[in-house]
Amino acid sequence: MAGSPDHLFNLRNNFYLGSYQAAINNSDLPNLSPDDAVERDCLVYRSYIALGSYQLVINEIDSSAATPLQAVKLLALYLSSPHDKESTISSLKEWLADPAIGNNPILRLIAGIIFTHEEDYNEALKHTNAGGTMELHALNVQIFIKMHRSDYAERQLRVMQQIDEDHTLTQLANAWLNLAVGGSKIQEAYLIFQDFSEKYPMTGLILNGKADAKDPETLANLVVCSLHLGKSSSRY
Repeated sequence: MAGSPDHLFNLRNNFYLGSYQAAINNSDLPNLSPDDAVERDCLVYRSYIALGSYQLVINEIDSSAATPLQAVKLLALYLSSPHDKESTISSLKEWLADPAIGNNPILRLIAGIIFTHEEDYNEALKHTNAGGTMELHALNVQIFIKMHRSDYAERQLRVMQQIDEDHTLTQLANAWLNLAVGGSKIQEAYLIFQDFSEKYPMTGLILNGKADAKDPETLANLVVCSLHLGKSSSRY
């Protein structure tokens, strides 16, 4: 029996590939389940974060919102107030320690993003390494690359390929790893980004990826852009 259609496929793809305004503009999707509606809202607000609209996210997500949305708001608070980040990180740690919500995948993802920003990779991996979603696996790949552990990054990539070899995040993770390894893998990375550029509207992430495939010294720019899963000045 065929599974139900994935109403969020295009929205996720826009977000993963850096088409943040398109994600926002095309987010009015009918007949979503409650869980899908929360995921939709998380992607939209993360797109606003990627565009630098932190205050909009902070203002619109109130205390009654679902845990994933509260986590997204925490990311907006962290990025908008660097001088007050210790308070945000303290709140994050409290939530992670709460048995009722601590294992929420979006909360763990946001924790991974924030701790990676802090360059506390071991703490990030405490919350991301168990995986559970393609975004968590992709973030693990990025963290291991930043730790210069391409061997561990490759293991994570293999897990993603076993789940869905054609998934956009699997392809992106493959390209990131190829760039990190360098050598003959650079051309393979370029071809992945070239394929994205032919299938989807051009974005800064795709352009940066194609440039990095020609100049591996700029890998840091791509990882920073992707890591935030949003704004390149963040990353996550």
